[in-house]
Amino acid sequence: MNIILILVDSLNKDCLSIYNPETDCKTPAIDAFAKKGHIFENHYISSLPCMPARREIYAGRKEFMWRPWGPLEIFDPRLPKIVGAAGYNTGIVTDHYHYWEEMANGYIQGFKSLNFIRGHETDNWKVPGPGPKPAWVNKMCEFRADEHMHQYYANVEDFETEEDFFPAKVFSCAADWLEQNASKGPFFLQVESFDVHEPFHVPEPYASMYTENGSKDEYNIWPPYQIYDDLDAFMAQTTPEELAFLEAQYKGKTTMVDKWLGIFLDKIRSLNLLEETLIIFTTDHGHDLGQRGVFGKQFPHYDSHANIPLVVWHPNYEGGKRSEELTQTVDLFATIAEAAGVDAPPENRHSKSILPSFEGATLRDAISYGTFGQGVCVSDGEWTLFKAPVEGMPLFSYSTMINQPLIVDNPVDGRVGKIPPAPIDQGYFDPSVRLPLWKTPITIDPRTYENFLFNRKDDPKQENNLWEDEPEQRERLLKLLIDLITEEGAPPEQLDRLGLN
Repeated sequence: MNIILILVDSLNKDCLSIYNPETDCKTPAIDAFAKKGHIFENHYISSLPCMPARREIYAGRKEFMWRPWGPLEIFDPRLPKIVGAAGYNTGIVTDHYHYWEEMANGYIQGFKSLNFIRGHETDNWKVPGPGPKPAWVNKMCEFRADEHMHQYYANVEDFETEEDFFPAKVFSCAADWLEQNASKGPFFLQVESFDVHEPFHVPEPYASMYTENGSKDEYNIWPPYQIYDDLDAFMAQTTPEELAFLEAQYKGKTTMVDKWLGIFLDKIRSLNLLEETLIIFTTDHGHDLGQRGVFGKQFPHYDSHANIPLVVWHPNYEGGKRSEELTQTVDLFATIAEAAGVDAPPENRHSKSILPSFEGATLRDAISYGTFGQGVCVSDGEWTLFKAPVEGMPLFSYSTMINQPLIVDNPVDGRVGKIPPAPIDQGYFDPSVRLPLWKTPITIDPRTYENFLFNRKDDPKQENNLWEDEPEQRERLLKLLIDLITEEGAPPEQLDRLGLN
């Protein structure tokens, strides 16, 4: 059976009519695909943000309790190599520029063919020129570094038509890959669109498709969120009109991605591949658009960005069904391995194939998820709890490597891009790893020290914090969280850091 994994970065469930019938965001290709596939209602993130999520996909290992964003470890399995060793032709088509940065080494080198679309976000593709910049670029510079905004502008300033933008290039290239390779034996193709990631920059007709007011010259299309003070400053001066414009651009980008995804799905049909191909459509996380005064995908991980789309087409099962099973990003590793007829490595303890759920199997009773150094979330599907860290407790990362860190969540000691702190110890801290790990102290300013408890059934928007009002449910979920942390083998001091001892 062929395997296709489609990742659309930062895609919100709320923008898809298959999950939110009231949305005005148009996604006809996703709608049509979902009618034939299985829609998973309770699919969640595991580790955030971008590369931690991808380590889960490629290595089947949850990351957020052990270390921040970084390369694959020497002991990590490589999903494309595992599948390739089973006789599959493997390829990736992507514009996700983090893959070719220093701090994301090892993820894609195992594919037999690599197709890169250059230039998204701050990819060092073209050299920014001197002189004045357009008003919309200057608008973005109000709350983000000039050098990064000018880099993006240099990459896209020659774009004239929709075909120049990234989704068109990614999905057209993926369609060409199928044309050239689908007849050469079983294949595993990963197609990854960095859109709908910010900046929310789209051409017409998408820029005005969901609004008649404002323009990117007037409103910022790339709000800050990694640095807390910058986010607070932006929110203090923004307006409802600007937030509405931002949402309209996000929806426009979603519709543009859907159009080109549809062209790729049409190629699958025209090559008569549907009846012999497993197709997984999902994202790495959603993206909050000003709800609760925040942007992005930071802790606390509300369902608005943590409960993410997953649609699976399996040729051996009747489509059009919905699943309530609790699944996570980390499960993609074991799912793809099983579909390829490969056993997951014996040390795998985090990833579970979702394929048994097609036969009615229950995969999990509860899940944990989060971002390194922040609080931790636990959900049983009906109740969700966010446990914040305890102020002043130590935090450590564990890795076989000492890297220049990239921690994109308000580091307080200036470590980004610099020599990291010296490790304080080395040892066999993880029984599933046969190599010693460096134990390195890390300092991160948590987003919040407040704890939260929500009933997802009665309060789907998670607006009513029941931490004080539901002590029985609070204690039950705290016990679940302790059990999950222990079962998943997290460093024992995490229990102290979270006040769970």
